[in-house]
Amino acid sequence: MLKHTDIWRAIDRLAVQHGLSASGLARRAGLDPTTFNKSKRTTNDGKLRWPSTESISKVLDATGASLSEFVSLVGDGAGTTPLQRVPVIGYAQAGAAGYFDDAGFPAGSGWDELLFPSLGDPHAYALEISGDSMEPVYRDGDTIIVSPAAQIRRNDRVVVRTKGGEVMAKQLIRETATKIELLSINRAHPDRSIPLSDVAWMARIIWASQ
Repeated sequence: MLKHTDIWRAIDRLAVQHGLSASGLARRAGLDPTTFNKSKRTTNDGKLRWPSTESISKVLDATGASLSEFVSLVGDGAGTTPLQRVPVIGYAQAGAAGYFDDAGFPAGSGWDELLFPSLGDPHAYALEISGDSMEPVYRDGDTIIVSPAAQIRRNDRVVVRTKGGEVMAKQLIRETATKIELLSINRAHPDRSIPLSDVAWMARIIWASQ
């Protein structure tokens, strides 16, 4: 018998295959971005909420997946790659208080989740890009995966948060004993030189859906 969790698992796995979060998949299909959110899968009184056949049809059309491909994603045995639940929020939200602890790890509520092949970093998280401030490298609707555990080298793309709460995604040009120098991804925006004393944390971008 087809279970409620089976259908939602298939939607999550289809999103992973296309480098998207559940909300990113809904957006690509022309649905409200919150349609597939975890909070929408049950009602306030605990009743199970199933995705509509119309929404599944739109998702299949948007991804080019066939119904048989979708059905193959249903069930515990679908796929052999170990998956990891990765917290995800909008890039614009990342600067708000309460989303990260002092080490730069995801914290608090308000995070959605996406399923992703295991990253080897339990603190990895995803940010969904909105707007055009990081074009042409990252475009509206792209998702980037950030790993606080990943080693950072010169020319890596990184996410930096200052102690003042500013969050930015840039390319690390140089790190000295006193400062970091960052190249803007969008050349219409200025490069930055930030004293290390002003940096709360820095983490490497290890993957992007593009």
